[in-house]
Amino acid sequence: MSSTSTTAGGTSARAAGWVAALCWFAVLLDGFDLVVVPTTLSGLSADWDLDAGGASALITIGLVGMMVGALSIGTLTDLVGRRKALIGAVIAFSALTALCALAPNPFVFGLLRFLAGLGLGGALPTAIAMVNEFSRGARGGRATTTMMTGYHVGAVATSALGIVVVGSIGWRWMYVIGALPALVLVPLMLRHLPESAAYLATHGRRAEAEDVARRYGLELEQPAAPVDAQAGTGGATATLRALFSSGYLRTTVAIGVTSFMGLLLVYGLNNWLPGIMREAGYDLGAQLTFLTVLNVGAVAGLLVAGGVADRIGARRAGVAWFAAAALLLALLSIKLPLAGIYVMVFLTGCFVFSAQVLVYALVSANHPPQVRATALGWSAGAGRIGAIVGPILAGLLVGAGIAFPWGFYMFAVVGLLGAAALAVTVTSRSSGPLAVRPVVPSGPGGSA
Repeated sequence: MSSTSTTAGGTSARAAGWVAALCWFAVLLDGFDLVVVPTTLSGLSADWDLDAGGASALITIGLVGMMVGALSIGTLTDLVGRRKALIGAVIAFSALTALCALAPNPFVFGLLRFLAGLGLGGALPTAIAMVNEFSRGARGGRATTTMMTGYHVGAVATSALGIVVVGSIGWRWMYVIGALPALVLVPLMLRHLPESAAYLATHGRRAEAEDVARRYGLELEQPAAPVDAQAGTGGATATLRALFSSGYLRTTVAIGVTSFMGLLLVYGLNNWLPGIMREAGYDLGAQLTFLTVLNVGAVAGLLVAGGVADRIGARRAGVAWFAAAALLLALLSIKLPLAGIYVMVFLTGCFVFSAQVLVYALVSANHPPQVRATALGWSAGAGRIGAIVGPILAGLLVGAGIAFPWGFYMFAVVGLLGAAALAVTVTSRSSGPLAVRPVVPSGPGGSA
């Protein structure tokens, strides 16, 4: 390989690195959103005299917004482009989060949380689509799981920040702080975030696609199998129709069921696992420490799961991860010494959280560019329904005093259902009119 080729390869790798980093920080905002309301709930309740129902409504309303945002903005992303959709989502979420700090009452706060959820709900499927379309070779699983570590880093950082901020300067400042990253992130996105070559190619912008491919070390090549030519070019209706056509219907339904189960586990555990373990008689100490162990396990699991998915396929890895999560959740019903339960919680985090991310990796690899973001939006949107249902079910069990051990048995069954649904997906990939494959660009005097 010539020095020119090596230099070009390094330049394209650095350029693609900007895409990965910017998408990682966008997903970090999702992690912030996951825990910011629970973190500030004591202040909200004190200011507005909230009862348990009012507090639950404020937590849930943001999830409803994210569900709607994922279902709608995912399709919009396939129509207007990844770059515009992701930057717009970050701007909308950040501005509306800042306004939450000025909310005069619970109604206005809830409305702002719903609208902020609309913006943020579209960020995740867009970021996943983008990272996969700029990933190298068969490393889409690793690219997806590595990016999703930002979600858990954001959750842990927000919980830790809440300890310092809420008690000292008030809950409103948490929402101001949550909006501040956009002041740096959006300018960097405007400067360094390109449009996806896959999106450009499937929308007839071949010259622009080739320019992006050249700068980012990508190669445009013909697909192995055709897809609906109308997808991505006939508006939202045509894009959705392609996703629910006979070729994709079975997988679309199965992915929706799997994502429902996956996020039911994620949100059910994040909201109620400490309460269930306290009911079991464990002296767990601060809830923050307990949830930190769970989310640190999630990060570790993500780093491992991506490599496994790239070796054996995202579907096989996902089925194995859901099944392992089910087993570990069932084992949590066994009384253990405190050190042992922390180990079990760490391992549970390793499998539960990355199982759902492997679903996203499968969807991204299994759908052509014309409908990729729509399919990811469907997966995330269906999952958000599970995110709403999970805390409700677990809360009912806790309220009835039977969460231990029946809460763990319920979660274990959910994990098994997720594994079964993922197992029936069809993974023969159909690429779009032009697929994107990363290669090392060759220089004038050498070969790749």
